[in-house]
Amino acid sequence: MNPRRKAGADPTPPKAARRKSQGSTPKEHVAFGRSIRDDVPRESFAAWTPAGDRPDPVALLLEQSATRVPDLVPIRHGRMLVSPFTFYRGAALVMAADLARTPSSGIYVQACGDAHLSNFGMFATPERTLAFDINDFDETHPAPFEWDVMRLAASIVVAADDNGLDRESGQRLAEHAAKRYREQIRTLSEMLFLDVWYSHVDVRDRVQIARETYSKAQRKRADKAFKKAERKTNVGALDRLAERVDGKWHIKEDPPLIVHGDITPERAENLGAFFTRYVESLPKDLLPLVRHYKLTDFARKVVGVGSVGTEAHIALLIGTRGDDALFLQMKEATGSVLERYTISDVFKHQGGRVVFGQRLMQASSDLFLGFASSPTSLRKRVDFYVRQLNDYKASADVAGMDETSLANYVEVCAEALARAHARSGSANSISGYLGKGQAFDGSMGAFAVVYADQNKKDYTAFARAGKEGRMEVVSGV
Repeated sequence: MNPRRKAGADPTPPKAARRKSQGSTPKEHVAFGRSIRDDVPRESFAAWTPAGDRPDPVALLLEQSATRVPDLVPIRHGRMLVSPFTFYRGAALVMAADLARTPSSGIYVQACGDAHLSNFGMFATPERTLAFDINDFDETHPAPFEWDVMRLAASIVVAADDNGLDRESGQRLAEHAAKRYREQIRTLSEMLFLDVWYSHVDVRDRVQIARETYSKAQRKRADKAFKKAERKTNVGALDRLAERVDGKWHIKEDPPLIVHGDITPERAENLGAFFTRYVESLPKDLLPLVRHYKLTDFARKVVGVGSVGTEAHIALLIGTRGDDALFLQMKEATGSVLERYTISDVFKHQGGRVVFGQRLMQASSDLFLGFASSPTSLRKRVDFYVRQLNDYKASADVAGMDETSLANYVEVCAEALARAHARSGSANSISGYLGKGQAFDGSMGAFAVVYADQNKKDYTAFARAGKEGRMEVVSGV
């Protein structure tokens, strides 16, 4: 047994079976998906109850924290305890353990692994259009398609609860998301695969259509979100995140969220080797562009909720012109929470796993997306993936949404998730399994309500563990 594993933290986890489609044509794949209903009725997801061997959620989370940077773990706990929704964001491992004990379709896709509402957002494509897609792939891994849908659906009810909506509204929104996922998968299954690959969600087109139903306040929020995204560029971040010291640009410190470590000669050499390996992971035609930038400064930066405690850094690179900047974010890639409950990970490099999943699932990925391992950690070798820190990125303020805004948002999230799954090539099988009726929609809505209740209980248990001293909590950071 892993010596870091806590008592009750799922020492013998179940594995979700993977079915191989019996067929080669689209019709045969649809028929295969339809045949699974006999073994796993779509209504079966609605009857979720905690399994008798359900691991202790607090033990699972403390086990996960034991492998993270010790001085950051209390900040993670504090961020998770802000609300049941922030707890849900950080508890992907807990839900993976629960999903592994549910009936499984066995239709595997490249799953996001953490498809909650706050892990979708806007960003710029290399063509400089504003796209909407999944934007977090730390947990991406092959898994049954419905696990992502169930995580999305439950997050909707949890968010609706936090926003003061009644349970009927939350369940209706979750069912709406499942319906849009089902309808979009069916549409994608009938398209040429190359057209599926080219499909994407154009944010401006989508908002322009929806503006006719928006109130004045909603239109104002949409315009504000666009302007905020457009300001999030590398050049715009230079004055916000950096300052000139003795004529050179340096990243501003904001302890404990942004801090510099001691750059010893040995660490500087290691950083140089890290960036050499990172550049080697990029497409070769990008090298002439990358060579115009030089690493100028490097600092640790605390990000997110679930990611807090993993190693995360930002690097400032200045171009040869002297007036252009490139901010890169390096995030530690640990094993996916899905791995212990599915097939064994085929990736030797966890950063490579994240990059593969993101490139496969996103319609258009960051130009600078790459990976490398670093020996600079105080721990053993750490795998990282690298991406731009600022490039028109913006996430929706889920906490500020009324029911109408939330309905529009969950719809586009569901469509983005369906498109991401379809790129794995399983759209026909999924569509055959889901069918044209509303059985799956209702099942997801019912599951989401029950799981939101369980999430609230787990949140309460986690808060009690903090008060009892089982873990250290730092709030307000």
